[in-house]
Amino acid sequence: MSPGSVFVGIDVGSSRTKVAVLDDRGELVGRSVQPSGTDFAGAAESCLESALSMANATRANIARTISTGYGRKNASLANDVRTEIACHGAGCYRSFSTAISIIDIGGQDNKIIKLDDGGKRLSFKMKRKCAAGTGAFLEEMSLRLYIPLEEMNDLASHATDMLKLGSYCTVFTATEVLESIRHGRKVEDIIKGLFYSVIKRVLEMDSLTENVVMTGGVVAHNPYLVRMAEELIGRKVLVAQYPQLTGAIGAALFALRDYGEDGGAGAVSRE
Repeated sequence: MSPGSVFVGIDVGSSRTKVAVLDDRGELVGRSVQPSGTDFAGAAESCLESALSMANATRANIARTISTGYGRKNASLANDVRTEIACHGAGCYRSFSTAISIIDIGGQDNKIIKLDDGGKRLSFKMKRKCAAGTGAFLEEMSLRLYIPLEEMNDLASHATDMLKLGSYCTVFTATEVLESIRHGRKVEDIIKGLFYSVIKRVLEMDSLTENVVMTGGVVAHNPYLVRMAEELIGRKVLVAQYPQLTGAIGAALFALRDYGEDGGAGAVSRE
C-alpha cells in the first residue's frame, strides 16, 4: 500500500448516487451525494470526482473501489461489487458495534437487516415491488400536494392532528389526500399521516431487536420519521452521522478489507 492510498465505496441508488472515501485507517475523508439521473455511470464518475476532491486525493491514490446499490454494475470503475444488504450492514456496524436491527428506507425499496453483536448478518427482508414505505411515495405525494419535498419534514413536525389513511397504495392514497383537502384538513396533518403510513409499512415487515438503527436518504432528510418510529416501537432509535452514506461507507470498508486480504491482487466478485 503506497502512502496516501484511499479506498472508495460507490452506492448507486435509483434516486441518488453516494460515494465514500476512506483512508488507510478506515477514516472517512471524502464524501459526495448526487442525483443518479438517467446516466448511472456518469453520476458515479461525477460523485467520485467530488468525493476525491474533498479527500485531497486523485484517482492515482485509489487502492480499490467497491460498488453497491441498485446500479452497482453500472459503475465500471469499480474493482468489485457487493450487495446493498452487505454494505448497509457493514456501514451501520462501523458506527454501532453491537447487535442491531437496521431499517433502511430508500428511494425505491425498504429493508430490515438484523446483525448479531459480532456484525454477522442474521436475516434480512426487503420490499421493492410497491412504492409505499419508500422515498418514491413521499415524492409522489409532494407533487400531488404542490409542496417541495424538502419542506415536508417541517410541516409534519408541526401537525396538531394526523390524517389516518385507509390505504397504503400510492394511487388510492392520492385520492384520499385530495378528498381530505376538499374537506378542509390541514396540510400539516395530512403530511404527518403520510409519514406515519411510511413508518407503519416498514415496521410491519419484520420484528425488531433491542437496538434499532435507521438509515437512508429518506431518513437523512426527514428526521421526523425517526421520532415517529421511536413513538411506535417505544424506545430510542439510533441514526448514524451520515445516514445516507452507510451503504457507500460499507462498500469502502469492503474495499479496505479486501485489499488487506489479498495484498492488492486482482479482485474476486463476492456478491
